[in-house]
Amino acid sequence: MERTRLEKTTGSPTRVTFLGSGDAFGSGGRLPSAVHVGDGERGFLVDCGPAVLPAMRRSGVEPSTVELILISHLHGDHLGGVPFFLLEEQLASARQAPLVIAGPEGVGRVVSTLAETLFPGFSTSIVTFPLSFVELRPLVTVELCGVGILPFPAIHSAASNPLSLRVETGSRVIAYSGDTEWHDGLIEASRGADLFICECFSYHGPKANHLDHSTLVSKKGLIDAKRIVIVHMDETMLARTGSLAFEPAFDGMVIEL
Repeated sequence: MERTRLEKTTGSPTRVTFLGSGDAFGSGGRLPSAVHVGDGERGFLVDCGPAVLPAMRRSGVEPSTVELILISHLHGDHLGGVPFFLLEEQLASARQAPLVIAGPEGVGRVVSTLAETLFPGFSTSIVTFPLSFVELRPLVTVELCGVGILPFPAIHSAASNPLSLRVETGSRVIAYSGDTEWHDGLIEASRGADLFICECFSYHGPKANHLDHSTLVSKKGLIDAKRIVIVHMDETMLARTGSLAFEPAFDGMVIEL
């Protein structure tokens, strides 16, 4: 695989910033799903929840450095921030650099419809920077902006076209479950990964469309990742963050790989 653009800064570690670690309901006051991966000069987002812009400001992540936005599935708490991001880049930042938005089937249609709904007239405005949409196909590897992406079919609301993702950036591998019940694709997605970001919605389970703590504990021996961090937790999980079998993320958390 071609060396990623994120390796241009010699010696710079890959920084993973949890802009939003919460569920769709704001449990514990946490922000919706969004993770930034980068080296300080350029990077990409994995999911882009509705509060992504204030979260980026708080974490010191500059939106103009984002080259790629990966969307795991077509639910608002995972892509609702994209129209705000586009508006900021077009009007406030006067962006010139290209931006790629990649996600499951329908990602371009859903984002365009959402942007027009939230900001009427957006669809007829002239975008000041090259913007492209890429539909990811399960089990088909693609390289975008120097980042390798291998999607796996996930088990969530079927209409959301859910994916789990294995992402290669330089010599680092990050796996991301997205919202899903357990599926064996998570074994392959996380195999040898430097970091596996896994949703763990509830403590008691099983839970339809989501992973729960007891199921994840039962599958722990199958997960071959150097570090597992859990996200998208409800109140039953947040009440137990000091005694969980996995490391919980929090808004603003930074991991260097």
